[in-house]
Amino acid sequence: MNNNGRAQFSSKFAVVVAAAGSAVGLGNIWRFPYELGSNGGFAFLLVYLLFVFLLGMPVMLSELVIGRRSQTNASGAFRVLKPGSHWSLVGLLGVITAFVILSFYFVVAGWSLEYVFQALVNRFEGQTPNDLSQAFTDFSTDAFRPLLWTVVFVFLTSAVVLAGVQKGIENISKILMPVLFLIILILCVRSLTLPNANEGLKFLFKPDFTKINSSVVLSALGQAFFSLSVGMSCLITYGSYVSKKNNLVHTAFEVTALDTLVSVLAAVAIFPAVFSLEINPAQGPELVFITLPNVFTQIPGGYVWAVLFFLLLAVAALTSTISLLEVITAYVTEEFKLKRRTVVLSSIVILVFCATLSSLSLGVWSDLQLFGMSLFDFFDYLSSKILLPVGGLFISVFLGWFYPRKETLDELSNGGKLSVPLFNIYFFLLRYIVPVAIALIFINELGLTK
Repeated sequence: MNNNGRAQFSSKFAVVVAAAGSAVGLGNIWRFPYELGSNGGFAFLLVYLLFVFLLGMPVMLSELVIGRRSQTNASGAFRVLKPGSHWSLVGLLGVITAFVILSFYFVVAGWSLEYVFQALVNRFEGQTPNDLSQAFTDFSTDAFRPLLWTVVFVFLTSAVVLAGVQKGIENISKILMPVLFLIILILCVRSLTLPNANEGLKFLFKPDFTKINSSVVLSALGQAFFSLSVGMSCLITYGSYVSKKNNLVHTAFEVTALDTLVSVLAAVAIFPAVFSLEINPAQGPELVFITLPNVFTQIPGGYVWAVLFFLLLAVAALTSTISLLEVITAYVTEEFKLKRRTVVLSSIVILVFCATLSSLSLGVWSDLQLFGMSLFDFFDYLSSKILLPVGGLFISVFLGWFYPRKETLDELSNGGKLSVPLFNIYFFLLRYIVPVAIALIFINELGLTK
């Protein structure tokens, strides 16, 4: 607790693993590999790394600054920093974004539990690629099984958030993040020992700059923001739990580095195996739920590796859903003076209802559409292509143009106690470069460049 009685993370390690858990999610292990495979391997990776550290990290650092400076929830943070303005709507937008994401993200997270179960009972054994594809279609469009796993995932998430910041979020992050790294390292070692694995490494790390075009650049830019989970107020909320003694610059760098490392390691775990079995590396989202089960059936010890991989996917999803639910919980608890238990339990009911709509929209309710999309696809589109870019844009504009520069420097330097040698570069990026980059993502994602 701080002097105001507000919950805090107990140590620097706790801050890093919790914030890294927020950033690391399905975007790293599910979306990043197929983006990499579809956009030329190393060419995409190089541009992605550039954007992560030059653009994504400044926005992440800005969210931490806003959260710690205000010591309150996402919406209240802007009201504290800019009283009497409408900037609190930006924080409220972040809360809405978290809610929209959870409405479909819980469904995909539930799929990861189903595939952990399938791996445990050795369901992939003897299945052809067509069998696996049909099995995924049958499962994802089923009216009951996806809902069962979705509800299980909702309750796992809520149990952690219900326990509070230190006893819940901090303690589980200290366990899950080391477990995640251990599993992904084991998978990397196994993948690299497969025949012809070096072809996968060449695909990942051999330079071919002819692959870099405007499409690759914009895809890398979008993935950088998606992967770091900026624009959804998770890091504003977590930042409000960070002690004034912590070095926010170091924290942002460490979280960015860990998040990027997980993405790269996921690619190292996947692509040598894909090339070893001569599978197309440009597979789309089905790479995880269809292609990889096929890979596991063809390698020695595939049963073990299948269980470990889908357990990794579930752990990554859980660390993200925890942070998203905490955004909602902190906002409602503090703004409406309600007990955490009441808020979490109420949120469960609403989120299960919305996730049910998302799940059923892929099957029995597929005719129920918004703007020509299923509810699942609509929630995905609304969050990733509109709400996240807009949220990130407003955060960079707020701190770059509407909040006193000296106040930002004071927060980053811990009241003048720390040196911030790259502050001028950070502020220049935040003020001029980041807004333009996010605007480009927004325009591209809406298809306005076509």
